Amino acid sequence: MVDVHDTETRRRNMAAIRGADTRPELIVRKALHARGFRYRLHAKDIPGKPDIVLPKYGAAIFVHGCFWHGHDCPLFKWPKTREAFWREKIGRNLARDTAVRRELAAGGWRLAVVWECALKGRGRLPLPHVIDSLTAWLSSDADEFCIRGQWIDEPAKPTA
Repeated sequence: MVDVHDTETRRRNMAAIRGADTRPELIVRKALHARGFRYRLHAKDIPGKPDIVLPKYGAAIFVHGCFWHGHDCPLFKWPKTREAFWREKIGRNLARDTAVRRELAAGGWRLAVVWECALKGRGRLPLPHVIDSLTAWLSSDADEFCIRGQWIDEPAKPTA
């Protein structure tokens, strides 16, 4: 499939994609702050520069975009152009995520991942549920937490 944008337009679009302060990240930050949690952002001294760090709870929270982290959900689709490039790029992201999880665990950090699909799309969860679950984890002793969207497969369409 041919790209619908010329090279310059595609370059501008890709350059505009944020690595920090994304909409899903801002949603989680605002909700946690409203519940009284105080945190650091993108702490450079912690492996992986987590999106949200709560030192009081020994917790690091990542708000992962489903595309960039190769999540197994309907929001993730392999691009049809430059497939080898994208498979390599997303593969590196997955390998980095695994290494960061190990480093954080070795450093005594607790780790949470909030997937983008939990906050947007057809399978999104109610925001209060996402934040209630996250805050319950923060108050618990559990080392890891992950929340993702709830996807219910549509019934097969009848064939004519």
